[in-house]
Amino acid sequence: MTPILTITLNPAVDLDTATPQVAPGPKLRCRAPRMDPGGGGINVSRALAELGGDSVALVAAGGGMGALLVQLLERAGLRTRIIEAPGETRQSVSVIEEGSGKQFRFIFPGPDWPQDQVARARAEIAEIVPRGGLAVLSGSHPPGFPDDFAASLGQVCNDRGAGLMLDTSGAALRALKAGRITGLAVLRLDREEAEDLAGHDLPDAAASADLAAGLVDRGVARIVVLARGAEGSVLVGETGRWQAGAANVPVVSRTGAGDSFVAGFTLGLSRGDAPELCLRRGMAAASAAVMTDGTALCRRDDAERLIADCTLSRL
Repeated sequence: MTPILTITLNPAVDLDTATPQVAPGPKLRCRAPRMDPGGGGINVSRALAELGGDSVALVAAGGGMGALLVQLLERAGLRTRIIEAPGETRQSVSVIEEGSGKQFRFIFPGPDWPQDQVARARAEIAEIVPRGGLAVLSGSHPPGFPDDFAASLGQVCNDRGAGLMLDTSGAALRALKAGRITGLAVLRLDREEAEDLAGHDLPDAAASADLAAGLVDRGVARIVVLARGAEGSVLVGETGRWQAGAANVPVVSRTGAGDSFVAGFTLGLSRGDAPELCLRRGMAAASAAVMTDGTALCRRDDAERLIADCTLSRL
């Protein structure tokens, strides 16, 4: 396998619980919460481990909640590199309303980063990017980090002969719109993010493929993957335009599906698979993830079994 580094700048301690009904006013009695280490890159590393892969998870953590996060990472058996974050690591809360099955997700902001600590973190990250490997920057940027951080990280990766996969949201989308992020190995966006970037709806797979092709042509990334929810995902790259459908499975929770996709896709890349086969593997992992509760991710047996159900077709 090509070595993989995941990067989580804005991690969280994820709390997952359930209550009979969500309503304003009375105290809502919840079941005992499940706690997991969360954040895009961490989830990718967790899913990679479940799928039989390996990675190093670089995580910014601070304060008492950061210490708890480190304990949860150790309990999960992940190889980690911790860099110091200012303030307290954030929490996120997911609540299932048992009566309706609806999921309510509450996401808190991360700590503010002063510029001297941003510079220090940038230097520490540059030291650990694996030569000839893959780096995955996933999840939101905390306040204080530049919205085009992926551009400077991409340059570090290029200097080390590594590829950068970007799966992020929020501020980084503004930098993408402005053309300030280029040279990525892979860019992945969910449907809402892709439509935000396009400035209009993407009614079908062909429209998503056209947007992805434009991003490839402009040098944003060599491979662009745009998710389309239950329809699957579209990929455009040097091997052409492809779509892989989602498997028809019972949906328990959509939390973690995107991160599981990135894990499956990255695992395929690390093994030298063609991009379209990585797309199919990613969709199988995402389909497996929606079958699990709360903040749980994909299961390996499910992901391997579902590959055959994720139909691959040219666009």
